[in-house]
Amino acid sequence: MSQQTTPVRLATAPAHDSAPARIGPNAIIRVAESLEERIGNATEIFIDAGLAHYLEALPEEMVDEREVMALQRALRLRLGATEARAVSFDAGLRTGDYLLAHRIPRPAQRVLKLLPAKPSAKILLKAVGQHAWTFSGSGAYGFEAGPGRSVSVSIENCPICRGAESEEPLCDFYTGCFERLFRTLVNRHTEVREVACQAQGATACVFEMRW
Repeated sequence: MSQQTTPVRLATAPAHDSAPARIGPNAIIRVAESLEERIGNATEIFIDAGLAHYLEALPEEMVDEREVMALQRALRLRLGATEARAVSFDAGLRTGDYLLAHRIPRPAQRVLKLLPAKPSAKILLKAVGQHAWTFSGSGAYGFEAGPGRSVSVSIENCPICRGAESEEPLCDFYTGCFERLFRTLVNRHTEVREVACQAQGATACVFEMRW
């Protein structure tokens, strides 16, 4: 029998006198790392995005979400959708590695690994949601524990694909990050897919984690 669940919706970025929403610097730093490794140079794409100032020193604090949006657009325009998605996915994996090394306490990681996958996944996504504005900016994060061995995350007004139109999902940065976190902390066989994307006309970007 299918178990009916209620989606959990969490707050968007806090408002600060109409200042633009901000996102953690991993969305810039890890893309730069991936570009350097995959194509040997991030210069042209960062210039295209209007982010040449980061070529001398990458950000160490939260950045304007519009910079993240501009960088993702520049990736797609310069590299094409397929390679841009690969760079973004790799940057997401790297972000997951950073979170595991520096942001998720070791005792909490041990507990999540010991729990059955479903409760572990729900605890992880609730904890992620408490800091959702640091990676979704002005977007709205929510999650749902679906029936069986699956959970899903939704991001409305997603900054990765905001303003884009595509025949394929574009938000591989999040797919990569969720894959790294879930395979490390929840179940090593977790498959992550973006099953709906605003660039394709959906009302929100939805990521399904299934193991």
